[in-house]
Amino acid sequence: MGLDNQKIRVGFQGEPGAFSEAAAVQLLGEDITTVPRPTFDSTFRAITEGAADALLVPVENSLAGSVVRAYDLLLESDLTITAETILPIELHLIACPGTSLGEVRSVASHPMALAQCECFFGKHPQLKRMPAEDTAGSVREVLSRNDRSAAAIAGRHAAEHYRGIILAESIQDNTENFTRFVLLRPAQQTSGKAIPEARKMSLAMHLAHRPGALLASLEPFARHGVNLLKIESRPIHGHPWEYQFFLDLEADANTNAAERLHQAVNELRKAASEVRILGLYPAARSSRKNDRK
Repeated sequence: MGLDNQKIRVGFQGEPGAFSEAAAVQLLGEDITTVPRPTFDSTFRAITEGAADALLVPVENSLAGSVVRAYDLLLESDLTITAETILPIELHLIACPGTSLGEVRSVASHPMALAQCECFFGKHPQLKRMPAEDTAGSVREVLSRNDRSAAAIAGRHAAEHYRGIILAESIQDNTENFTRFVLLRPAQQTSGKAIPEARKMSLAMHLAHRPGALLASLEPFARHGVNLLKIESRPIHGHPWEYQFFLDLEADANTNAAERLHQAVNELRKAASEVRILGLYPAARSSRKNDRK
């Protein structure tokens, strides 16, 4: 990833060892400084507070859908998407070194992670589930107590960070579990800078209240050969029953992708009352195991 500063500080929501931190390393490499923040709100303040140069935030999970708080905060900010990465969410049972599965009596993790391991708990009904605020944080807590009767569910990155052992690998029910993360940087730092291979665009639009407005807003993409990957509506805060639409678009890489995207957006502005480009960036490569190194 060609960034100006190879020692870039990247803010993320969660504790050290979190999936978001693993995604930042996957996208940018080991030669970065990761900056954990306790909440999404504090993560989005990290750049203005001088704690980070960029942010890496989840925007969509293949099972749970969009991370709505991330979209709300992105709209409120002056940040823009400059890259994306897709991380496979593989959940492992992690414990203190020397622990055997037979010693474990309780398992801690985020409620969503616990819920995604129903088959594992069905096979081990003696294990008590302990909801926690964070997957990586649950590993830290178990390891700090050196409690061999307790384990946690999290990713491999957390096990390596806190030096725990993996008692059971990939215990999630659904192997097709992926989270899409985007890299955010201040818009003023990226304005006018072309990103090589940029052919994917995210944008937000507010439609005029008239029949056919949605159809008229989508027609330019079809005319310019742009693929609509995703469209989703979200309520506009302070305006009951009015909605913001979020779109992900991708142009074919073969012919002037960025130019065709901008041409389509220029036509879209005639049909929509408000349009904001959230980012133009390279599309992430497939993260399926068969496609990874």
